[in-house]
Amino acid sequence: MTTFRSALAQLIWLIAAICALLLAIGALLIALDANRSNDLVHGILRAADYVDLGVFSRSDGVKQFRGDGADVKNALFNWGLGAVAWLVVGRVLDRIVKP
Repeated sequence: MTTFRSALAQLIWLIAAICALLLAIGALLIALDANRSNDLVHGILRAADYVDLGVFSRSDGVKQFRGDGADVKNALFNWGLGAVAWLVVGRVLDRIVKP
């Protein structure tokens, strides 16, 4: 049973880390004004939109900036906050599940 719980805890942490990484890379791509018609960039941005869970959305997130560069600021702030939240929740769940 201990091995199963350890493996489950590692899986939870891995999923949380991947979600945080998607959000961080997505924010970086927006900040660098990457070509959104590129399939890889488009896929990463769609995946980041999915894992932000709507709470940390670029268009309706925790904080919304207005004016020049608002798109970049919204992505960096909201997706950055979302990445940190994924890491914190993932680590807490890892500690709870791990024997």
